[in-house]
Order: sequence, then structure tokens, then C-alpha cells
Amino acid sequence: MKLVWPAPERNKEPIVRELLRWLPAEGRLLEIASGTGQHAVHCAARLPGFTWIPSELDDAGRASIEAYREESGLPNLAAPLALDVTSLPWPVTELDAVFCANMIHIAPFVCTEALFRGAGAHLAPEGALVLYGPFRFSGAFTAESNAAFDRDLRARDPRWGVRDVDDLDGLAAEHGLGRVACVAMPANNHVLVYRRGEAAARTA
Repeated sequence: MKLVWPAPERNKEPIVRELLRWLPAEGRLLEIASGTGQHAVHCAARLPGFTWIPSELDDAGRASIEAYREESGLPNLAAPLALDVTSLPWPVTELDAVFCANMIHIAPFVCTEALFRGAGAHLAPEGALVLYGPFRFSGAFTAESNAAFDRDLRARDPRWGVRDVDDLDGLAAEHGLGRVACVAMPANNHVLVYRRGEAAARTA
């Protein structure tokens, strides 16, 4: 059964524009925590040179992704994996990109650590890890709405919260990645792009 969430419908096109900007023309991409599959089907259609591999731990999410996949008939959209980001190695071969949207703030920080560890282990040379969502920058929020969102997340689960880019950059460095872009997006979100082999961060 296809699930439809409002946020992916709003942000899928701005996200795919950044993927087109930062990724090569072809390769293999693993999406971590694909949710409903709305991003997967939209992005796979816009990135025909990529094999898009969605993943989701939730059974209902995987069923929704599979429904989108069957309806689309896209030859480059793979069947969804039942993937736990903390269970390494991931069930994939070498990847040219890893994409993760709106996961790390609604999961314990060990999941963020595992995401960077897995990306460092599975990405090809010059492969990219692309993150989308709300972030803090050196302890500061970009908007009061993000600060309120962070308070709400931590009230629901103290292990959750909007992550600080300084912490993410530190994790990246531990696993052979460097940040090459930080792009402001609608609704006070950002796209962060990390590339394997990059020693120093720069913004774009």
C-alpha cells in the first residue's frame, strides 16, 4: 500500500536538484531510511544513470516503497532492503553515493555514527554522502522553528535532536570523508555533501 507524507512531496524536487548538482551522471546509490518511497521513485526517475537502492527497517515503509516501485516500472529502482544502519557491513557492494533525509534527528546518535561509519566503509573513492534535514551550526539554530523542533524531539526521546554540523564534520573526518557543500534549502533545512577523500571542508 502506497503511503503519502506531505513533507516528501514538498521537498523531493529541491532535493533532486541538489543531487543532480553534486552527483556524477551514473553510479549506485543507497538511500538510508527511505520512509514511504516518495523520494526514491522521484529521484530514480530524475537520475536514470543511477541504480537507486532504497532501504527501510519498517515493514509498512518497505511495502509502500515496493508499491511505488511496481507502479513506476523504473528499471533503475531496486527492491527495498530491510537495512538497520547500525548493522555493519551493509548488504551492498561498493557505492558511488549514500543519501539520507530526515533520519538522524529522529534516531539515537549511534545511528548517525553508524551512518558515517558505513558510508566510509562502502563508498567508492570520491563517493558522496548526502544528508538532508534541519541542522545546528556551532550550537546555533538557523531559525526559532528549528529550536522549537529540537525541544519537541528531545521531550519525546532524549536521544533524539537536531544534530550539529560540527559533530557531523568530526565524524566524517574519522571515516575518511570531508564536507564539500552546505546548501540552504526551503523550510530552514540544509543539504550537506560529504565526499570520500576530501580533507578539508568548504561551503557552496
